[in-house]
Amino acid sequence: MTKKKFKPSDWLPAGEDSDIEILTRRIEQARLDLTATYADWRDIGFALSHHLGEAGRSYFHRLSAFYPGYSREETDLQYDRCLHAHGTAAITIRTLFQKARDAGIPICFPHRKPSNEGSEGFKGNEGLRVSPKPQPLPTFSPQLRGHLPELLESIAAHAISDADADLLILGAIVTLSAVIPTIYGVYGDRRVYANLFLYVTAQASAGKGRLSLCRRLVQPIHQQLRDQYDEEMAAYQADKIEYDIKKRKDPRCPVPELPKMKTLIIPANSSATSFYQVLGDNDSCGLLFETEGDTLAVAFKSDFGDYSDGFRKAFHHEPISYTRRKDREFVELLRPRLSAVLSGTPRQISALIPDAENGLFSRFIFYYLDFQPVWIDVFARSAPGTLDTVFDALGECYLHFHETLLNRADTEFILTQDQQQHFNTWYAAAQTQYTGLFGDDIIPSVRRLGLITFRIALILSTLRLMDTGELPAPIVCDQEDYRSAMAIAAVLLRHTLRVWRELSSEDLKKPSAERSTRQQLLYNRLPEQFTTAEALTVAADIGIPDATAERYLKTWAATGVLRRESHGRYAKPSNP
Repeated sequence: MTKKKFKPSDWLPAGEDSDIEILTRRIEQARLDLTATYADWRDIGFALSHHLGEAGRSYFHRLSAFYPGYSREETDLQYDRCLHAHGTAAITIRTLFQKARDAGIPICFPHRKPSNEGSEGFKGNEGLRVSPKPQPLPTFSPQLRGHLPELLESIAAHAISDADADLLILGAIVTLSAVIPTIYGVYGDRRVYANLFLYVTAQASAGKGRLSLCRRLVQPIHQQLRDQYDEEMAAYQADKIEYDIKKRKDPRCPVPELPKMKTLIIPANSSATSFYQVLGDNDSCGLLFETEGDTLAVAFKSDFGDYSDGFRKAFHHEPISYTRRKDREFVELLRPRLSAVLSGTPRQISALIPDAENGLFSRFIFYYLDFQPVWIDVFARSAPGTLDTVFDALGECYLHFHETLLNRADTEFILTQDQQQHFNTWYAAAQTQYTGLFGDDIIPSVRRLGLITFRIALILSTLRLMDTGELPAPIVCDQEDYRSAMAIAAVLLRHTLRVWRELSSEDLKKPSAERSTRQQLLYNRLPEQFTTAEALTVAADIGIPDATAERYLKTWAATGVLRRESHGRYAKPSNP
């Protein structure tokens, strides 16, 4: 039987009962945002403008309206761009139906007749033949349960799901990374401290708002600094009044010195000079904590708020220089120690980090919180009181430990020789595998994740000192904490890859998101040992042509992703 070419016009009758109208109503009833990333938003605009022209504008507005930052003017402007650009050959009205199907919207329609058409058309009343819905991303908390320092065990005990436990554990680790002042390690022959950057991303109402609980872990330290500043400011104001009286009689009397701005948490919407000055006033240490990631993006795009360069330098504790107009002062922060916790929708990531090649991308831990359309019992309680009081109490506990750390000299954290060897072997294999699958552009993320993993191990081992009551020098990484750090890293690689794909641009010399997805899907479905024929059978099930699959095998074997056992036989190396 010959394949009949798919023509949307044959299947999409005009008027109120058209498939597009029915599909749009279903999306509206589900209150589903299909435009969370800019790429999705753009492609839906291309799909509608390609098929309906100006008549698709109203549908574009209806489908965009569930995005939290929806703007009618911005949506009109984007649709104008789509009309004038004419889209691409790969984006048709099928794209809209596929995105809806992937999001769980049924795309069968009562008036459509069953069909036995080939892969370019429809199959019966099941709708478009589309790629399978992405599998949920893995979690690490089930592996860590019972193996974490007591503080983190207490935090994870209040989680409502494995993903929520991941969220709270990561949020706590990164938040506390800002207040481990005297513990350092040596990585790449450079001194590094605990500081980390985290970005939790999910569509609206997916549960990322619980990340704000982690801020309470350091609120007592922040408040202590604020109280100290208020006392010093009150003393300064009293001295200033006395100075104003004395200077009339003695112009040479010393001018009171304005106290430094004491704080731990620094607002993201600061000017660059203000941000650096506050960081400097606090011994080059600070925490940026924002539950709306676009707050930082807006600051970076303002005339006086672009401190993205300093943000990138702070990750590696590289010196930051700036000038202050007052007294024409040149200031250097020689070893900045900044931590950051952000959350937002996938589109808000693209506002902060335009593409995966931006150096800021590889400095972040990314955690992609999958949306679960399950109603949570909003009246259930995991403990007496509220979670706010629980996290406040945990914050008070950490305050006392923090004071202990402040009173000791800098202490080195080290991995054992066996841990170092395993670490190097694991990351060498990860770099080989991911480079072979996704190209050289993924390398910065893999390499910086190595540093992130080392810092996570440092934090876990430091928090374990709260349990033991010991303060050894040096601090040798506990084996449980090393395993936990590596288990977290293995999961974070997958989450980073998900975000990396969304930010990767098809017009650059890198794998497209679709091709990268197919490669990884094929690789994951292959057994530990297999023949070429077996690989082609698996590839056919996914829809990958034989020639393409054979090219993947050849590339993977050449780059070490696969090991060629003999002619036509392959094996996977030890997987990271």
